[in-house]
Amino acid sequence: MKTTVEPVLVVEDEAALREALVDTLASAGLPVVAAADAAEGLQRLESDDPALVISDVQMQGMNGYQLLTAIKQRRPDLPVVLMTAYGTVAQAVAAMREGATDYLVKPFEAQALIDMARRLLAARAAPGDLVAADPESKRTVSLARKIAESDATVLITGESGTGKEVYARFIRDHSLRADKPFVAINCAAIPENMLEATLFGYEKGAFTGALGAHAGKFEQAQGGTLLLDEISEMDLSLQAKILRVLQEREVERLGGTRTISLDVRLIATSNRNLPEEVRAGRFRADLYYRLNVMNLRLPSLRERRADILPLARRAMLATAPGRPVQLTLAADAEHKLVAYDWPGNARELTNIVQRAAWLAAGGVIHAEDLDIGGMSAPSSAHAAPPAPVAQAEPEAGLGHDLKERERELILSTLALTGGSRKLAAERLGISPRTLRHKLQQLKAAGVPVPRLHEQAFAVV
Repeated sequence: MKTTVEPVLVVEDEAALREALVDTLASAGLPVVAAADAAEGLQRLESDDPALVISDVQMQGMNGYQLLTAIKQRRPDLPVVLMTAYGTVAQAVAAMREGATDYLVKPFEAQALIDMARRLLAARAAPGDLVAADPESKRTVSLARKIAESDATVLITGESGTGKEVYARFIRDHSLRADKPFVAINCAAIPENMLEATLFGYEKGAFTGALGAHAGKFEQAQGGTLLLDEISEMDLSLQAKILRVLQEREVERLGGTRTISLDVRLIATSNRNLPEEVRAGRFRADLYYRLNVMNLRLPSLRERRADILPLARRAMLATAPGRPVQLTLAADAEHKLVAYDWPGNARELTNIVQRAAWLAAGGVIHAEDLDIGGMSAPSSAHAAPPAPVAQAEPEAGLGHDLKERERELILSTLALTGGSRKLAAERLGISPRTLRHKLQQLKAAGVPVPRLHEQAFAVV
């Protein structure tokens, strides 16, 4: 039966040692499965989809080197660690040349095994990688791979915190432009009066303060990929200029007269419903159609609940290098994580788990360590979406409760970030511009707002 979390696969034909290896890894909170020989190991490779293989070299039948070759034929990206009691430098070098990720010489300390496993798993679960344990996520990753094979413009949509930039990087990394520049710009984080110059570049004297010529993001991405993150936050007049660049495949710097031909693949993202934005007149229809050549919609975390625990463990691994003890999730914490609806998606999950990881006693995260904010979770991990609720008076019923909860979330997050609007917006999963608007609404309603760090909005 396949596990929902990618485990460590241990291949060892000596029963006592195999059991000791499994117990050691499991005691460190790592999911683990075992095989008694290489043939069973290859079966486990298909049934359990491991994230790491640790194999003995000296085994009856197929040995560890032969197993390594077979694994690399099937899963060239999978890290493999070989163990042997007859280790030499020459053997280690030969194993590395054949694709081994690392080498352990018996006897070795239990902590050395744990540290190596955690290091390799953390590297595999780097921010640029995708967690796809849920069938819905696997379908999304499969589509992203197909999109990567083309060179067409891509529009990635999804709620805040679903990983739109991660998928954009994934598409670039699996495209023919993988070794070319990847330039990303958050359209919501740069003031409107600076965004045009940032995108298109400018010549010396183009405006006050332009003391020299500067290449824009389009030029910087020449030959590679340009990500326009949250493009729906862009002003309509600038949208028209972006459309012209896409149509003509050339750009002209501010204050310049020379056109620069472009060879850039564009990926745009938005957390808004763009067809609705078009109907409301907030987004240009012609630009929408130009962007929507290839569309990738990212499911929310509540639509792919099998990813919740793998994402939580990734967040724990990212925290573990700085901790003196190993981290594990208690059963009650796992239940609480899976039951919650995660309106902030993976970003909210990561923040909550990493905070709990630093505060948990003894390295074990329990349900009470997870500051999910007291929001009601569905009674089942597969609870149906709530039924439509009739509109209430502005200050009564559910509407009032949601507004009150939003106010609490904003103020508590500002307190946690020391008043930094930029960090608060990131944790809340909204753009700084949206946060600023909500703070203005709170002030207008007479809600005391803590003193803020205005420099948090400075363009870096």
